[in-house]
This record gives sequence, C-alpha cells and structure tokens, in this order.
Amino acid sequence: MSGLGNLFSLEGRTALVTGGNSGLGLAMARALGLAGARLVLVARRLPELEQAAASLRAEALDAAVVPADLAAPDAADQVASGLAALGLAPDILVNAAGVNLRQPFAAVTAEAFDLHMALHLRAPFLLVQKLAPSMAAKGWGRVLNIASLQSYRAFPDSAPYGAGKGGITQLTRAMAEAWSRHGITCNAIAPGFFPTPLTAPVFADTERAARLAAQTCIGRNGRLEDLHGATVFLCSDAAAYITGQTLAVDGGFLAK
Repeated sequence: MSGLGNLFSLEGRTALVTGGNSGLGLAMARALGLAGARLVLVARRLPELEQAAASLRAEALDAAVVPADLAAPDAADQVASGLAALGLAPDILVNAAGVNLRQPFAAVTAEAFDLHMALHLRAPFLLVQKLAPSMAAKGWGRVLNIASLQSYRAFPDSAPYGAGKGGITQLTRAMAEAWSRHGITCNAIAPGFFPTPLTAPVFADTERAARLAAQTCIGRNGRLEDLHGATVFLCSDAAAYITGQTLAVDGGFLAK
C-alpha cells in the first residue's frame, strides 16, 4: 500500500473491542478488521461472542474471543489473563461495552446506578491502566471510547447512563493527558441513534424514531456502516496528532 492509504492501514495491529459481540462494538470491530487489524472480542456471554467472531471469520477477518465480566472489579485482570492465553497484546483498545436500563429517575436503585458506572467508566479506566503500559513500551497505541449524545444533553429515563457518558468524555481527556506523550492517542466517538440491541426500545417506536431522524441535519438515523470511517480514522496513523477529543457521529443531531 502506498500514498495516503498507509495512514489508514491497520495491518499488523491487534485490536481489542469490548462489547464486540453485538451492536456498535461488533460494527466497529468489523471496521477495524476490514482495515487489517487482528480482532479480540470481549464480552460476558461466550455463545454470543463465538457467534460474533464466526460472523467476522466468514468475511475472512481474524477474530478471537475473551469472555469477561466487564462490570466486575477484576474485569481488567480477566481480560489480561485471556490475552495472555492467546499470546496477544493489543495495540488498539475500543471500550464499547455498555448498558442502558432506561428507568425513571425515581426508580433507579443504587445497584442499577453502580452497574452503569462500572461498565461505562470503571471498566475503561481499569483496562487502560492494565493495557496501556505495553502500548507505551512499543511507542504506539490507540484508545477509543464510546461517548453519547447524552454526554451533552439529557434524555428521559436515562440519568445513570447520561452520567456515565458525561463522565467518559472527561475520562477520555484524562487518559490522553496521561498516555499521549507515550504515543497512545485517546479519543471517543459520540454516536447518534443507531439500530442496536441497546436502542431497540427506541426503534420499536416508529414515530419516535422518525422524530429523532428529523432532528438530524442529514434527515435520517444512523446505519452501522456510518461508524466505519470514524473508527478506522481514530485508530490509525491518520489521527496521530488527535487526542483527548470526542467526535460526534450523529448526522448533525447536536448541531440542529
């Protein structure tokens, strides 16, 4: 590959994607694989992980799996053990695992609140803490977090989710401050509304989905392939001087 194509190639890189068994995580893993990266998918349920990996292998993409409970305090240790068993050290970490229980503010329990914080903030923090040193030793790494429209504005029945997604934008900056001098860029994508298991209740309401589409500048909700370009860009050499940033991939929802 020559010219600008080299900037976007991920040949020879290994990418670990949490929540890679479905939805945004699987779509982003696929994009990285199509750009040449070897993939490691991480999630709690092994059957779903294996199914997702099989779908990627059917496209001749290299995909392995590491089952881990990302809401657990020892999540990073679980992931590190799985990686050691595979003999792999990731160059790219995508923190895409998440949950949105969609409960009214008054109905949220302490346990539900803590689950959102564990998945959206603690797991990304601990994974970077565990995996960034090996990236730094090579002088090259990429961390890509998942923010949200709710990093910037509130939606009904999503207070803990919004709090976690507001936090991930600041955590992304903190990661960048700590690790970018070692060659590791740390950024986030804030997706608009995409059809995934997490947003199934939204898209099940066709009128609501249409209203959300009308709120965008482009006039439609997202398609999973709309994430491919931003994902590869932020995980490639093309974005070597971009760090601590959150890029909205939302069709102009926040702009309108």
